[in-house]
Amino acid sequence: MRLIFAGTPDVAVPSLHALVDAGHDIVAVVTRRDAPLGRRRVLTPSPVAAAADDLGLDVVKANRLDEAVTDRLVALDADLGVVVAYGGLVREPLLSAPRLGWVNLHFSLLPRWRGASPVQRAIAAGDSATGAAVFRLVPELDAGDVYGVVERTIDDHDTAGSLLHGLSEDGAALLTRVVDELAGGSATAVPQDGEVTLAPKLALDDARIDWSLPLEAVDARIRAVTPEPGAFTTVDGVRVKVLEARPIEPSDDDAADASTELRPGAIRAAGRRVLAGTATRALHLLRVQPAGKQPMAASDWWRGVPVDEAVAE
Repeated sequence: MRLIFAGTPDVAVPSLHALVDAGHDIVAVVTRRDAPLGRRRVLTPSPVAAAADDLGLDVVKANRLDEAVTDRLVALDADLGVVVAYGGLVREPLLSAPRLGWVNLHFSLLPRWRGASPVQRAIAAGDSATGAAVFRLVPELDAGDVYGVVERTIDDHDTAGSLLHGLSEDGAALLTRVVDELAGGSATAVPQDGEVTLAPKLALDDARIDWSLPLEAVDARIRAVTPEPGAFTTVDGVRVKVLEARPIEPSDDDAADASTELRPGAIRAAGRRVLAGTATRALHLLRVQPAGKQPMAASDWWRGVPVDEAVAE
């Protein structure tokens, strides 16, 4: 089929490759404009733009599908539009322009976690599983009938980054199957069923660690915002990113006493470990990044802290 593909980040790239490999004709790839990255703020194409260039596909860079972009895409006479984390809304008349409309690959088990940050919200909420769904795009947010889903367990050590990586591969296979079924006329979609929950875009404050919460909630929040925007706390007025950590379990005999003694937010060394207190047990800090410095082992960072116990806020 003739497809318009709209996507921007790394997680959309496997879907683009899968659709090309399946033999579909990608008549245009829509992605967001080049964005400044790094300390030098160098304008950099999106991962989807880079992949499309490598594949020799026509790329349309737009942060908003305005009238001019809409007219250009409508003129392509596509059979189907496909969205994977584009970052913008598809409205009429573009929504109805392709012969079969548009489908969207969304990284959740709809209707749970409709919105921009479904994987992050699922981890933060302590969900045991999530997945990906391909649904018909409609004007209401992530509300269309579902063509197919794939499920995936959320492991204790999954971060948003690792989970999205796996879902991007699983989702690409699902999306390709649905597009093939639409091409063959055998695709069926069913209405979403269940409680609707929302997954708004993460704000910077979502990444601030609240040490007054129980260990499980603190750990889940850190994993949910890793790698972006990145969990952080403030120690003696210095912002410190927590890049990697793991819970101290009661079976960790050499750290168990220190784990339960630490008040929320207190940071102290216990042997070769650096522990941070929560409302229940302590968190073992593994890798951190103080403001203005490179990532480092938490033990190396702690050697430079001039107190026996610090307080994180």
